[in-house]
Amino acid sequence: MTVPEVEARDVPADAYLLDVREQDEWVAGHAPEAVHIPMTQIQSRLDEVPGDRTVYVVCRVGGRSMQVAAWLNQVGREAINVDGGMRSWEHEKRPMVSETGQQPFVA
Repeated sequence: MTVPEVEARDVPADAYLLDVREQDEWVAGHAPEAVHIPMTQIQSRLDEVPGDRTVYVVCRVGGRSMQVAAWLNQVGREAINVDGGMRSWEHEKRPMVSETGQQPFVA
């Protein structure tokens, strides 16, 4: 199955951005409007993922998010992988926040 991809710079500002990284990665730095559901929890939390809009899926570099986007598409959601993940997001100087009060970074 081919999974649609988009560059981090092209993710719409009002997109539903699903961050599937682990808790420590999320705490270090994430997009301000992102929703956090770790990859390991996605199947049990599917009802939290909207079925009526496109879901942009992001991880650190794009591998986990590609897997999650493929699965979401298989179960009837419309999902797009963010190519290059949060590394690309950071490189493009897209907004980021941390949960620590420190300068956000991609862990």
